[in-house]
Amino acid sequence: MDDPALASLSLTHVRYNPNDPISYASAWLALVPQGLCVVYVSLIWASREVEIFLMFAGQMACEALNFGLKRLIREERPHQMHGKGYGMPSSHSQFVTFFSLSLSLWLLFRHVPTSSTSYSPSTFSERLLLSLLACVGASAVAASRVYLNYHTPKQVLVGVAAGAIFAVVWFMFTTYLRRSGWIDWALETWISRRFRFRDLITTEDIQDAGWGRWETRRKAKRTTGANEPGKKSR
Repeated sequence: MDDPALASLSLTHVRYNPNDPISYASAWLALVPQGLCVVYVSLIWASREVEIFLMFAGQMACEALNFGLKRLIREERPHQMHGKGYGMPSSHSQFVTFFSLSLSLWLLFRHVPTSSTSYSPSTFSERLLLSLLACVGASAVAASRVYLNYHTPKQVLVGVAAGAIFAVVWFMFTTYLRRSGWIDWALETWISRRFRFRDLITTEDIQDAGWGRWETRRKAKRTTGANEPGKKSR
């Protein structure tokens, strides 16, 4: 029996023009969705915030929608590109549009941080600026798909539209879950308690978690002189 032909795992395989700096930068932009998945999982593991988990669940549902749309529409990629799979709609464009719009909706309409004695919360202007930066980044990723000839402009625009619509629908769905008490109910289940899921990020900035406790401990060390050179801290 002949050995089967080897296949390649092409999750990070990108074709680009090595003599074109913009093409090279576009190739790196193609890795943004994979990087965001790493960020999602890292934040969920480190913070156990249910809001981040819900956003990641929506992101994966958006990917499933893209998978179905591609096989329903069955439109090929541009002739200049020999990539695998269908091109309508662009999965990269749909992915980053969902992410940037979901982040913007959360920052501007759901995230209402309260001030603490140890930390000044982000202002609305700062959150608006972060939202705009996320949208600019998403636009760069979407444009790179056309520049690299992986998609036609129409395929990218449809991906952007699908990602935007799904982001709004998912935000409304999670808003309903919150207002109807389903999130509070889920956080009381044994599995949520087992994995220590919490819901604090809507009222505090994520970098504020544990900061108050650290400041209290740091000041206590300074008072007792435990952090002076040559002295061991317990």
